[in-house]
Amino acid sequence: MPAAAHGPEEKVTPHFERAIPNIPGKSLVALVVDYAPGGASPAHTHAKSAFIFAYVLSGAIESKVDDGPARVYRAGESWHEVPGATHAISRNASKTRPAKLLAVFVVDSDDKQLVTPLK
Repeated sequence: MPAAAHGPEEKVTPHFERAIPNIPGKSLVALVVDYAPGGASPAHTHAKSAFIFAYVLSGAIESKVDDGPARVYRAGESWHEVPGATHAISRNASKTRPAKLLAVFVVDSDDKQLVTPLK
């Protein structure tokens, strides 16, 4: 699984991928997202089948999913995204320190495009 850079402000590195043996057709995929100081992801959606658990490993991440409020999550805090959710804001809350999160997807095994930027 090669690392994927979405822009100079973020780096997405595949960390884990396995079919879930007792749930046919589903896989568990984990990605590590590193944000440079002030870095952000463009607004996006995920694969329609994806349920996502996001956990902040270091720093602070501002996130807004669907109609929920924008919120800053610090290291050790987490949120989730339901299938079909729109992730309007995902960015480093600090302009001076890096931040890192772990995103864990439960997704249809044949869904290979996990992120689609909004146009």
